[in-house]
Amino acid sequence: MKTAALALGIAVHAPLQLKRFAAELALLAPDILVVAAYGRILPPAVLDLPRGGIAFNIHPSLLPLYRGATPLQSAIRDGRRETGVSIIAMDAGMDTGDVLVQARESLGPTETYGELHDRLALRGADLLVTAIDRFDAGTLERTPQVTLGVSPEVIEATLTRPLSKDEMLIDWSQPAVRIVDTIRSLAPAPAARAVIEGESLKILSARLARDGEAGLTSDDGCVEPAGDGRGVVLLRVVPPSRGAMSGAGYARARAAV
Repeated sequence: MKTAALALGIAVHAPLQLKRFAAELALLAPDILVVAAYGRILPPAVLDLPRGGIAFNIHPSLLPLYRGATPLQSAIRDGRRETGVSIIAMDAGMDTGDVLVQARESLGPTETYGELHDRLALRGADLLVTAIDRFDAGTLERTPQVTLGVSPEVIEATLTRPLSKDEMLIDWSQPAVRIVDTIRSLAPAPAARAVIEGESLKILSARLARDGEAGLTSDDGCVEPAGDGRGVVLLRVVPPSRGAMSGAGYARARAAV
C-alpha cells in the first residue's frame, strides 16, 4: 500500500506515537478516516478529527462476533461455516462501534486462513466503497451492535486475542475435527506446530482420516491418532531443518530412521 501510494504522489506517514500524530493529522482536515489491519486502538484525539464524524473500520467477522485481533483464525478453528465482513464506525472500544455495512460469507470446510484472508480482503474493499458512497449520498445508516441479537455471553466467548505459542501447538488429545480446523486456521502462516515421536515440526495441511486409516500410513501421508479415536492425516509438513514436504514423504523418511 505504501509503494502504491508513493507512486501516486500520496503522502505516507508512519507515526510511532498517535497522540503526537493527531496534531499533524488535524492539519490535513480529513472528512473521514479509514482504518484497516491496524492493531492498536485509536485515541479520541484521532477519532474526533474527521469533519464527517466517522472513522471507518474494516473488520473480517460478523460483528459483534469475533471482536479482536484474530477473527479469521478463530472462526476457522471453531469450525464455523459462515463468517463475513463488517464496516463499522469506530468508537473508544475494541470493535464495538455501530455497524454501517455488513456482508455474510460462507466459510468452506477446507478453506485455510490464507485463502479466507485474501477473499475477505477483496470483499471488505468493496464494502468500504459502498459505505463511503452511502456516506457521501447521505444515506448511510448506523446499527448499534447491541441491537443485532447476540447475547453478551456469546460475544465474550468469541472474543479473540493475538495468537500465543501455546495456541499454535497441536494438542493430540483434542477431537480430530478440532485438530484439522486448528491446522487450517494457521495455514500457511504462522503454521501449526506439533510434536510427533519427540520431533517438533510444522503442519501446513491435514485432513480427517477415513475409516480404517487411524494408526496407519495412508497414501496421502502420516496418520496420527486424535483424542476421540479418529485419525488426522498429515498432508504437508515442515520437519526440523528441512523444507516443506508431503506427509507421505515425511512418513517414509521417519520409517527409514
